[in-house]
Amino acid sequence: MINTFPSLLQSFFTDRLLQQWGASAHTVASYRDAFRLLLRFAYENLGKEPSVLSLKDLTPDFLSSFLDYVEKARNNSARTRNARLAAIHSFFRYVSFREPAYAELCCQILAIPSKRFERRPIEFLARNEIDALINAPDKTTWVGRRDRTFLLTAIQTGLRVSELIGLRCEHVVMGTGAHVRCDGKGRKQRCTPLRRETADVMSSWLCELNGQSGDPVFPSIRSGPLSRDAVERLVARHCKAAQSNCPPLSRKKVTPHVLRHTAAMELLHHGVDRSVIALWLGHESVETTQMYLHADMRLKQQALSRITPLGVKPSLYKPDDELLAFLEGL
Repeated sequence: MINTFPSLLQSFFTDRLLQQWGASAHTVASYRDAFRLLLRFAYENLGKEPSVLSLKDLTPDFLSSFLDYVEKARNNSARTRNARLAAIHSFFRYVSFREPAYAELCCQILAIPSKRFERRPIEFLARNEIDALINAPDKTTWVGRRDRTFLLTAIQTGLRVSELIGLRCEHVVMGTGAHVRCDGKGRKQRCTPLRRETADVMSSWLCELNGQSGDPVFPSIRSGPLSRDAVERLVARHCKAAQSNCPPLSRKKVTPHVLRHTAAMELLHHGVDRSVIALWLGHESVETTQMYLHADMRLKQQALSRITPLGVKPSLYKPDDELLAFLEGL
């Protein structure tokens, strides 16, 4: 008996992702959101409830229309589009083994390519912009002191948003060799040292927080961990406030990930090797850190200044033929 689409989708999450792969909560959440959008799109366009949807309804043309909807109607980036496609590919790769009768359909869907996208230079903050952003929170309020500690920690450590909101009091080690421990992407555990000024601000904040070992370092006003949306609003709010003291900030789109890029660029400007930066940020490969070399023109200018001039004098091209002179003058 051929399995139905609902049963296959359920077993994909319970058996393949959770039991066989042991996928992280972030991966499961990403795949879940992709299929939530797909099922809602199918209901609006096919008029079918998720429980009666079949594999035959999910044709390559239909799925391509869904990906266009993700990118155009929802104004998502090509990266997000590709992330949704990756979830679909993973599911139909699983279906191809469970239901060979749909092997041809699976091959057609797996042939849908990822979309290429333009790789723009990364955004990061200069030193004066960093100072303006860190000083933007109101230090006379509890929320302001929390936000200042959060911004300082994010810029100095370069932790991802998921790593910052997942920090617990037990993950922060103060005193000699102050550092924070986190579970990073790919379940890699790493320790990141804290500079003295960051350690002092963190120590004061933890004393005020007076939390238990399992409590979040950066709690919301309801004592739970901050959400991603809350972090984005936090950064946007203080960036807007900092623009009055630092007008160049108004020309930049500052997101939580820009703070991570800022940490990498600070290390690079101080001569830290790329392999150490990759280790610091928890990158899978040193090649990922290559993008920071293209981010700042000053690094290229420094490289150019080390090159010995060739001693070539500038000269103008002078055609030696009347016809060439005529063509040159056009």
